[in-house]
Order: sequence, then structure tokens, then C-alpha cells
Amino acid sequence: MKRASGILLPVASLPSPYGIGCFSREAYDWIDYLKKSGQSYWQILPLNPTGYGDSPYQSFSSFAGNPYFIDLEALIEEGLLTREECHGADFGANPQYVDYGKIYENRLPLLRLAYERSQAWKNPEFVKFIQENAYWLDDYALFMAVKQRFQGAPWSEWAEDIRKRWGFALDYYRKECYFDIEFYKYLQFLFREQWQKLKLYANKNGIEIIGDIPIYVAFDSADAWASPELFQFDENLLPEAVAGCPPDAFAAEGQLWGNPLYRWEYHRDTGYDWWCRRIDYCFKLYDVVRIDHFRGFDEYYSIPFGAKTAKGGHWEKGPGIGLFQTLNQRLGEKRIIAEDLGFLTPTVAKLLQESGYPGMKVLEFAFDPREKTNYLPHSYDRNCVVYTGTHDNETLVQWYKGLDEESRAFAEEYMDNAHTPKEKRYWDFVRLAMMSSANTCVIPIQDYLGLDQEARINFPSTLGDNWTWRLNMGLLTQTLSEKIYNLTRISARLPEEVVLARRGQAQEANQERK
Repeated sequence: MKRASGILLPVASLPSPYGIGCFSREAYDWIDYLKKSGQSYWQILPLNPTGYGDSPYQSFSSFAGNPYFIDLEALIEEGLLTREECHGADFGANPQYVDYGKIYENRLPLLRLAYERSQAWKNPEFVKFIQENAYWLDDYALFMAVKQRFQGAPWSEWAEDIRKRWGFALDYYRKECYFDIEFYKYLQFLFREQWQKLKLYANKNGIEIIGDIPIYVAFDSADAWASPELFQFDENLLPEAVAGCPPDAFAAEGQLWGNPLYRWEYHRDTGYDWWCRRIDYCFKLYDVVRIDHFRGFDEYYSIPFGAKTAKGGHWEKGPGIGLFQTLNQRLGEKRIIAEDLGFLTPTVAKLLQESGYPGMKVLEFAFDPREKTNYLPHSYDRNCVVYTGTHDNETLVQWYKGLDEESRAFAEEYMDNAHTPKEKRYWDFVRLAMMSSANTCVIPIQDYLGLDQEARINFPSTLGDNWTWRLNMGLLTQTLSEKIYNLTRISARLPEEVVLARRGQAQEANQERK
């Protein structure tokens, strides 16, 4: 990847009048702000529908888009909804946080109303979309429609005939739920149409999208229900083992994620066809893709299904470089970022090197003087992406406040910033990341703004109060934009076209003076 920089901001965290960030005017304004600030990338979190715990990493589908991101204003302009209908819905009282309960109760009924007024079946673009995406859309829409019939219960609790996808049951529900199925297909059509328009605007303005995909899918997903052969399931379609992480200094009992594990031998035997389709689809949505938990492709942690903690798990071999060689052969070389955080074994490091993908460096992991680390900037290879923190970390301000005395003293000595007022030191870490040798630097917007714990996105291994923070657009001032631009310029991360334009302007000015 080129020497450049970007900002991390989830779509859900954008401001909007309707309770959650979406593909609205504010998203276009955000792209304008990125361009004005000299940035090249907008990094987001997964765009998939949120499932358990409102997490974008526990989705009902690895292909579908989140219908909450559909811009209601666009539907008003199209005449499918009225402003009174949208303004009359209760999306939550606090514009700084998403109220997912209110969004679920009130946004989907509005979208259903828009669908019923749309006469979508008459739209040739809708028909074309259905045909081109049938390989995932048919199962996803049926899954969501049947889930609705079973009052939202996970598919493992459905009646046996449809849970096991017996032919007559599939025929019955396809007929019985026809309009529900079409509704969910229509939501995906709107999502794709609005997202592609927004992405095109970003690309035309020199901003590329860094997307994010989890390595695993959720158990309660269309992927697991429609293609159980991909996963380690028993004859009753229950997981034999699930994913997680072993105990460490941060989690004494480890992390029990609960995602089904892949049956990698099946994937190998089928030429990794599902993975090729998944990655190919991702690059229709994004310009660059960050794959979460890259380590799991080398070795994955297997926990017996039903275990209460991750303590009893063990490591199994993953697909290794064979998967990525197949991806390159079938799709061509793609720009992928490998999330390689955590304890890395020599075999993981070798896999990363063989793949050629840039790994990740996080400054918040760098300043413990008692441990050897490769997160300090002097140790970086250029082929990496540096972050101050990620969506799973504390904001810089919160993190720095919580540092022990020894770590804080080490950070002060490393950066020679004892003279900087403590409340302003977050900017020193931002500057350190930007000035590093890493080709790519991505800063969460909270760290540019110097926000505290109220702006944290996620607390790993917890439920509740995650994924809810939203940006106040009033904080995106001209002064901050100029500050970001100047730091981007001095760290040689400005887009090439901006540099050339500035050079041309300087040459013209010199000619005028002569």
C-alpha cells in the first residue's frame, strides 16, 4: 500500500436525524472533510446486519448489508415515505448514542412501508440485482423471513423440517413468506444502491474505503443454516466446537466467542470456493479489506461446544498459505490488511510474510517497558498499517490516563514529551504514528478529537453499551481539519494529486513573481 493516511469512523457513528449513522448527507459531508484534511482512506467496520449484542462481528449474513444504514431522506425524496412519518418515529432521545432497541422497533416498519409503496417488482434494476446476487440473496432473504415467522428465534430452534432444509419445507416457506422474502431482498437492493453511490462519491474525491470482515460467521446466520457442510457441525446441526481465544493476561478465562469453526478440509476439497466468493464480493463493496483475526488461518483455537469458558480449548491447524494462493489465482492480487494482533507464533509470522499482506501495529500496545515489543515505531517494516488504537481499544485519552507510572515514564522518555501538558499528550501519540515509517496510518476520529472513555466503541468480551457512540459533527472544525492536513503534509502522506497540485501552484506563483 502507498504511503498515506486515513481515519477510522464506523458508519453507525456518523450523525443523522434518525438515530444511527447511515448513507445520508452527513456521510457525504464526512467524505468532504476527509478530502479537505488531506486523507486517502476512510476505514469502517463491517457493513453487515448486526446480530447478537448489536455487534457487526456477529451478523446474520457475511454477504448482506445492514438495512439500518439505508438513508430515510432518500426514500422521502423518492416519495416512498413522508417526512412526518420519519420524524414521528422514536429513534432514541440521545443523539450521541445509538439506541438499538428503538431502531429495531421503529426503523424496520418504516422500511416495510417504503417497500409496500415501491412496487419494486416493476423495477428492472431490482430484478437484475436479484438475479446477479441469487447465490447468497435467496438463502439470506428466506432465512430472515423464516426467522421472523419463528419470532426471531435462532435457526437451531426452528421446526426440524425447515431447520434441516427439507425440500417440501423450503417450498412451503418460499410460498408462504413470499412478500417477506421480497421485502428483505428489497432492503438489500436499497442498501447496495445507496452504498455504491456513496462509495463512488468517495472514490471520485480521492478517498478509498477500507472495509473490515470477521474471519468467522455467526452461528445464527444464513451462512451456517444454508451451508452447514462448511462448518464443524454434528448430525443434529449443532457445533462440535466453537471459536475463541485462550486465557491470557487480559482475560483469565480466555474469550469464548461461540462462532462455529470451519471444516477446512471441505474448503480445500472445493477449491476454497466459498472463500473466493466471499472475498470477491467484499471487493465489490470496498477498495481495501482488513481481515480480522488473521492468526486463525495459521492455527485456530477450538473450544468444545457447550463449554462455559475458553479454558478447555486447544489449537488446530488452519488452511495456511494455500487459501491465499488460491485467492490470488482466482481473483488476482487484492489489497488486504491482516489483523495480526496478539501473541504471534513463528508460523503466524511466516504466513504473514508469505502472503505479503501488511500487518497491524497499535501504539497502545507499545509502551510497557517490562516486555519486548514490536509495536514501537523504530521497529516497523514499511509494509504495515499503524493505528493509535482500534475499535476494540480505549481512546488515547482514556488509555493514557490509565497507564501505570512506569509505562507513562517510558512513553515520556521515548517521545521526549514531558514538557507537553498531560491533557494534550494524545496529539503526541497521533503525531508519532503519522511520522512513523509505516506506509499506512489510520487514526480513529476520537483520537484526533481527544475524546475520553465516553467515545469508546467496544469493550471486548462484554455485552451492552457497545457499538453505540456517535460523532457530533460540530466537533469537525476547520481548525482541526487544517491541523490534520498539516500533519499529513509534514509526514509525507498527502495524496499524490494534492502534492502535484500544490507543486503546480507554487510554480505558477514563482512565475508571477518573476
